[in-house]
Amino acid sequence: MTTSKNIALLIDADNASPSGLDPALTVLAELGSVNIKRAYGNWSKAGLKGWAALTQRYAIEPQQQFDITKGKNATDMKIAIDAMDLLYSGQVDGFGIMSSDGDFMPVAMRLRQSGLPVYGFGTERAPEGFREACTRFFDLGELEQAQSNGDKPDAADVDAAVVTLLSEAWKASKRDEKGYASLSGVGQRASSRSSFDARNYGFTRLSDLVASLPQFASERREGGMVFIKRVR
Repeated sequence: MTTSKNIALLIDADNASPSGLDPALTVLAELGSVNIKRAYGNWSKAGLKGWAALTQRYAIEPQQQFDITKGKNATDMKIAIDAMDLLYSGQVDGFGIMSSDGDFMPVAMRLRQSGLPVYGFGTERAPEGFREACTRFFDLGELEQAQSNGDKPDAADVDAAVVTLLSEAWKASKRDEKGYASLSGVGQRASSRSSFDARNYGFTRLSDLVASLPQFASERREGGMVFIKRVR
């Protein structure tokens, strides 16, 4: 019997919108069980009113952090401390960090150095360093849009860097005599080099994203496995 992975979601309520919570939890539900949910901030501020309304609905533990020094945000330090406590407890299999603050880059790096995956959730404002420090980074704006309107994405939504990333992963993968490589293997190589995830481009699955790209050909073989090759 396979045991679901225990994931801790740590929310920087000062730097995350409540509207992104449901999309983030939807993604994490595919990766494990989110048994620990904590939101950090100064709850006396009116700006966190939206988050306060969600704490009971989603069983989130609100973590109070006063602004002890004017102009300084102590929330980041509290999240970092809790992340280390959870890491050394040995009870957590992965972390979700919901923030667009680049200060969490070293936290994500440290958690990954201990062998645990880190899933980042933020906006397009999130610094590249934090994005790349995460095992996967999800753009909440893209997730919210896909969830709200259900529009079918197309290749125009995929930038050239992603095509290059997939091409390099395909070249590094074992290919058959026709030049096809397993899509799962290509995806694993791409993810190991970057925080890339198909959902950031509105696609539910990597196979759907690749199928939209004219640079690749794909075919589904026995057992449902998908294989791809670069054709242009």
